[in-house]
Amino acid sequence: MYLGLTGGIGSGKSTAARMFADLGATVIDADAIAKEVLEPGQLGYESIVNKFGDEILDSSGNIDRSILAAKVFENSSKLKELEDVVHPEVAGKVQEIRESLTAGTTVIYDTPLLVEKKLEQQFDQVIVVLAPEPLRTERLLARGLGERDIAARMSKQATDEQRRAVANYVIDNSGTLAQLRAQVLNVWNQISP
Repeated sequence: MYLGLTGGIGSGKSTAARMFADLGATVIDADAIAKEVLEPGQLGYESIVNKFGDEILDSSGNIDRSILAAKVFENSSKLKELEDVVHPEVAGKVQEIRESLTAGTTVIYDTPLLVEKKLEQQFDQVIVVLAPEPLRTERLLARGLGERDIAARMSKQATDEQRRAVANYVIDNSGTLAQLRAQVLNVWNQISP
């Protein structure tokens, strides 16, 4: 079974993904792959440095993701340039991973842009993790993101209503970790063979 897992920034989607992995799912993390394709020596790295210049590099020659984010999240055309490089690279790596798995594996693709990129048809079912925006903002501030950066990122993401519209399962992550774990287990019991 191939499931999509999504949620807005700060919703707890990645925490839910780790819980599904603990239960036996194979989780493919789109964000981790996106970071990988921007590492030195990767095609994505060369393309992005050519497009955005050396000012996005840190002192070690790696792409500084915070500088890159500041450039793209307030400029739609720059964001599209980044996505046009990264998304095909990520899709190729995801396909390689899926082809390497044995038949019958429950695979959860953890991706923040499932709704925005209209990917829901690729999955057997979609799981959405939701949390109220003030709580998401509080979590992100605690992670060190600034309010302006948070607002810019949230403005580029789908609404909770749009996410609900494609969801087969909705997980409410406005409570405790134990409550989240219980909901993840409930969904797992419904999807696992």
